[in-house]
This record gives sequence, structure tokens and C-alpha cells, in this order.
Amino acid sequence: MTTTATAPQLTDDAREQMHALYRHLHAHPELSMQEHATAALIEDELTALGIEHFRCGGTGVVGLLRNGDGPTVAFRADTDGLPIAEDTGVDYASTATGLLEDGTPVPLMHGCGHDTHVAVLLTVAKLLAGAREAWAGTVVLVFQPGEETAAGAQAMLEDGLWDKAPLPEVVYGQHVMPGLAGTVQYSPGDAMAMADSWKVVLHGKGSHASQPQDSTDPIVLGAHIITRIQTIVSREIDPRRAAVVTVGTFHGGLKENIIPAAAEFTLNVRTFDPAVREQVLASLRRIIAAEAAASGAPEPTIEQLSVFPRNYNDPAATADVVGALRQALGQDRVEEVEPLMGSEDFGALGAAIGVPSVFWLFGGHDAATLEGDGAVPMNHSPFFAPVIEPTLSTGVRAALTAVLSRVGR
Repeated sequence: MTTTATAPQLTDDAREQMHALYRHLHAHPELSMQEHATAALIEDELTALGIEHFRCGGTGVVGLLRNGDGPTVAFRADTDGLPIAEDTGVDYASTATGLLEDGTPVPLMHGCGHDTHVAVLLTVAKLLAGAREAWAGTVVLVFQPGEETAAGAQAMLEDGLWDKAPLPEVVYGQHVMPGLAGTVQYSPGDAMAMADSWKVVLHGKGSHASQPQDSTDPIVLGAHIITRIQTIVSREIDPRRAAVVTVGTFHGGLKENIIPAAAEFTLNVRTFDPAVREQVLASLRRIIAAEAAASGAPEPTIEQLSVFPRNYNDPAATADVVGALRQALGQDRVEEVEPLMGSEDFGALGAAIGVPSVFWLFGGHDAATLEGDGAVPMNHSPFFAPVIEPTLSTGVRAALTAVLSRVGR
């Protein structure tokens, strides 16, 4: 279906309410799977709009905006913040703190724009609820927790998301990024990389530094593993395929004259192709085990920390959305880009039920920031603060356009 002149419009009053909501969300971030106040706020907003809703996946909230017979589409917004000390200088900056799973206190910040996503989707819900003559069908509003840890989408699926909500014919999602505010970017096919994170514990034998013959040194073992696994991409993967293997942390020992009994490191793998992913993970296991054997050490323990699924934009559904976005925003405001090596768990929502999904990016910085002499604040930076306008209004227009391209009268 296509929308007509009766399509809902973002009024000045609705825009001001969205700004106030965004500032509140930005000032009150919560960690992944701990989004209790955020979920309660979303529930209150949906209740005020008369939209049926339910909890799913712990701190996830799903709204069911029904308007007679017609297609069913789903739209997802993620809700969690990050353990970052904000340094943006905006008057609505976060001073909140929280606790990691191990009890460590940390500062909190909406450093990835999820506050933007929530404010936008709630505003879209408000506009659709107030203009029922413009559309027909059902819009499933998925407010998903825990995107940063890849736990949220899976938690909602395991909690029966698609048993409790009507099955959509397509799932939409969007993300604010450090592009020019007022523009949209998309990638047909693979949009973002899959990601696998591991913790590897190396088991050795401790000794005094003066008696290395009595030890099995896990630090030397770790150094060999970390060096060797960098050959996976350079010597085992077809250079026409993309892959990244990164070791992010290495911890071992407490004192310079003691060889420790154990050490550990964490690693992260990014790939687009499922076959390449399996090849890289298999090579990692082979090298880790082989280097341990070469050192006379027990086989290391591998703990999976997170798995981000494939984020694949269905080409046909993407083409439909892009055509509608270009008509709504302007040809020069919608750009095709290369896929990102960053990761998202959004793709799991559609893949779980075998329906297409479409995920796009919308810019959050003004031209002065992008063209200035300083570094452009990226997502997960303590300086990441999207300009409120036209960022939020563009997010609303893009989301409404996509939804109405399916359910509009």
C-alpha cells in the first residue's frame, strides 16, 4: 500500500514532546538487561496512547497498535545504555551510575543513541494512533533491551515474542550514526557484521621467575597464541572475503618475579559470510589447542561471551523502503553505503520467523561537526551527542515512511 495526503504529520507540539522525552531518556540511561525504569516509562507512554502492550524478555516491551484488517509489520527500537562517563557538555547529560554484573560501579551514558530510537518510535506510535484513517493493519512496536550485549533479541525470542505478537511480514529497524543529520544510509544484503566474543583462560603451572624450568608459563603461551591467530585472516581466509580477529584484553600475573599459574585474554571476531565465520572460529580453536599442546599445557578453557547474528537486509524489501524514503526525504538524502563491521542483534528478530528485515542508518551530526578540524564523535564515544534536530524528526519521517509503505491506505 502507499500513503496519501492523510498521512500523519509531526506537529510542533508533538515534536516538542519528543524532545522532552529524548532529553529525559538521555539523562537516565540503564545498562543492558537492567532497563527497568526505561521499560516502565515506555509502558506508561503506550498506556496513555491506549496501545495494548506486554513485557517480553525481562525488560523488553512490545506494543500492539491494531487498526483493522491489513498487513502486519514490526519496528524495533533498542533501549539500553553503556558504561561510559559522558563528556558531551549538553545540559541534559547523564550523571547516572549503575552496577555491572560483577557488582562493579560504573558511570552510565546513552553513548550509542538508543535514547533517540526510543523517543522516535514512541512518537511514531503517537502519530499512527492519532491518524488511523491513514492506515490499516497492525504495527508491532518492539522496544528491545540488551542490544549492546547481544542478549536482548534472543531473550525476547526465548520469551515467546512471536507467539505473543502477531507475525509480521517484515521487520524494520534503524540506528542513529555520525552521518549528516537529515540523511539516511543503507546497505542492501549484509548490513552489519556477525560478531563472536570469547574469553580464553590459559592453564599453566606457577613458579618463581628464577626457576622457569619448574613452570608452564601461561603468559608465553598466550603470546604465541595471540601472535599466531593473527595469521588466520592473512593466511587462511580468501582475501576477497572480510574478517577481523581482535584481542581486546590480556591479563596474567600479579608480580614481575612470579610466573603465574593462569592467564586469560578476550577476543572478538567479525565476519559477514557464515561460512567464513565458521572457518575463523574453527581455526581459532585449532590454534589455541595446538599452542597449548606445544607448551605442554592443559587445553585452555574457552567461554563464549556474546554472539551477534547476521544483520541481512532483504534486497527486495530494502528496495521498497529505499524508494519510499527517497520520495519522502529527497533523492540526495538517501545513500547506499558499504556494510559496517559493527554488529547488531536486530537481524535475529526476522530470521527467527523467516521474514525479511530492513535496517538503515540516519545521521546525527551537523555539517560543522563533520567538517571541523577535530575528530568526529563516534558511537560509544563519551562525546557522542546527536544534534536533536533534524536528527529526531528525520528518524520519525524515515520510520513512518517505511511503516506506511506497507500499511498506508
